[in-house]
Amino acid sequence: MSDDAIPMLDVAAQNGPLIDRLTEKAADVIRSGRYILGPEVAAFEREVADYIGVEHAIGVSSGTDALMVALMALGIGPGDEVITTPFTFFATAGCIARVGATPVFADIRPDTFNIDVEQVAVAVTERTRAILPVHLFGQSCDMEGLSAIATKHGVPVIEDAAQAIGTQSAIGPVGSLGAYACFSFFPSKNLGGFGDGGLVTTMDSVLANKARVMRAHGSNPKYHHAVVGGNFRIDALQAALLRVKLPELEAWTARRRENAARYDAAFSASGLEQSLLRPPSRAFEDHIYNQYVIRTSRRDELQAHLHAEKIATAIYYPVPLHRQECFANLGYREGSLPVSEQASREVLALPIFAGLGQARQDRIIDTVIAFLGQ
Repeated sequence: MSDDAIPMLDVAAQNGPLIDRLTEKAADVIRSGRYILGPEVAAFEREVADYIGVEHAIGVSSGTDALMVALMALGIGPGDEVITTPFTFFATAGCIARVGATPVFADIRPDTFNIDVEQVAVAVTERTRAILPVHLFGQSCDMEGLSAIATKHGVPVIEDAAQAIGTQSAIGPVGSLGAYACFSFFPSKNLGGFGDGGLVTTMDSVLANKARVMRAHGSNPKYHHAVVGGNFRIDALQAALLRVKLPELEAWTARRRENAARYDAAFSASGLEQSLLRPPSRAFEDHIYNQYVIRTSRRDELQAHLHAEKIATAIYYPVPLHRQECFANLGYREGSLPVSEQASREVLALPIFAGLGQARQDRIIDTVIAFLGQ
């Protein structure tokens, strides 16, 4: 990438100041000979549980596998339905299908992109076995409303918090509000690792033990299997490196919020109509901005223009899940979930990472406003 290009994310620059500590920690793990679970994983689980505000944290191999662990531990399988959002990364619904259950899609809110509580309420059937909301882009869903529906029907909530580490809702920290919550340490996340990694959290000691058993092939004790699990363990090396980065997370998140506030102020003052430029809405103050996503009726034109100006962007997500080919058998059609479908045509994520800097951000702001104001 040329010197004047603005990336969507600069992971190497973020890790640069930590390189000596990261290298030292990696060497410690290599010298220890303890590569599977062990003290580094146990220490990371304690530290990240304290940060999130939960009783139990179970390190796993990816955010996707965190979802698999949660669904499997709750016994969800063939014949069951799980209500979720169509406007999310594929793994959310993919894992439901992988355990043999059926994803049931409820449309999203047009302001926050999160699942619409009213749509969830009407999607419940006698086959519903869980509600799986996604705290999209780092903002909490309406967990109060979703919890009320779950309690009414006697089904658990599984939080997909892959993009939302450190997020708060109106009723408590994300990760503590359902039977399980699932986090990701994919390198692009606010707390990004050095490959794949994930986390399952819960406030319930019985559910925590089930998740630990499930991540180790269902064995308890070793070589004794009452259930079939999987190889879902986080690597000791990954956990050790995440321990180095975790103390920096709050400062990185604060800078993301500062960048978001600067975007908000500039776009609100631009005088552009909402159809041309709509900044993201905040239902709760504790948005951590894994992504900063605007909406515009000229999305594709704007993205092409920004690309020509060497400004990276991304589209999360260009095809809602109910319109994916692999879910064609579920019977959804164009127009089935119109809010998600419209969002997929209008959303555009702008660079928001902590090290963006004001000069580069001003260039993005000026370029966006100038183009849409033509």
